[in-house]
Amino acid sequence: MSNTLAADLRRHVDHLATTPRPPGSAEHAQAQAYITRELETAGFIVRRENDGDDLGFPCTNLLTDPMPADPSLPLFVVGAHYDSIANSPGADDNASALAALVELARWIRPKLDAAGPFKARLQLAAYDLEEYGLIGSFAHAREVTTAGTPLVGMISLEMLGYIDPRPGSQRLPPQLAGVYPDTGDFIGIVGNEASRALLQTVVVGMKTVAGLPVEFMAVPGDGSMLAETRLSDHSSFWDHGLPALMITDTSFFRNPHYHQPTDTPQTLNYEFLAKVTQGVCVAVWAIVKC
Repeated sequence: MSNTLAADLRRHVDHLATTPRPPGSAEHAQAQAYITRELETAGFIVRRENDGDDLGFPCTNLLTDPMPADPSLPLFVVGAHYDSIANSPGADDNASALAALVELARWIRPKLDAAGPFKARLQLAAYDLEEYGLIGSFAHAREVTTAGTPLVGMISLEMLGYIDPRPGSQRLPPQLAGVYPDTGDFIGIVGNEASRALLQTVVVGMKTVAGLPVEFMAVPGDGSMLAETRLSDHSSFWDHGLPALMITDTSFFRNPHYHQPTDTPQTLNYEFLAKVTQGVCVAVWAIVKC
């Protein structure tokens, strides 16, 4: 399974990250179309949510209709942003996570028809304008809050495919030096105090994947005491008082290609990305299924 999955993930990243996809570009529109097509092929209904006008940054989120279609169940969201900055093709940031999102969709959609009962409805989200102020996820978190929709939690998939197995390759914020490994071959999971139950479930699920080192942490409040933990779409949900966490390869603390023209598909490790994707699938299923 891993070799086939790794090849499929590479195919998605190659398609999405050949050139930069900043907002308003043809590549940005092409990414929207590709993600929509892949999620629909997996069997989800995808709607385009245009929002952010009142924030001064119009954006387009791609949201699946929650499954199973039982409004009595609380919502559970898994998201990844699809925009990039103007000078980077964004293979790790964030085509790697989009590839995992698509493969999660392909794996889990048949199960949502056949294997009830369920604890939550799953919604997949491809967010716009993460690189420009977390606008897309803020709009979605606001929508969930305004509607009063009960939320089990949200997972932000943020840069999942880069490793460096050399000792000393993993940098850390000064506060965490010596607490976590200095070799950049693990996947990190970051939650806050309000998301401890979600964090525990995801960690257990991710750790079922053989050969995948997993590290995790829970930060106080909204993460402001360790600002680096806020640098993805989960923080939009924290700011609305909602449980959320981020799964990440730790971004610029490991990947020297972060926000560079060199963030290209060939820099990623697709066997590692396949293991991360498998872990995400296991964790999401544990949250959704009774």
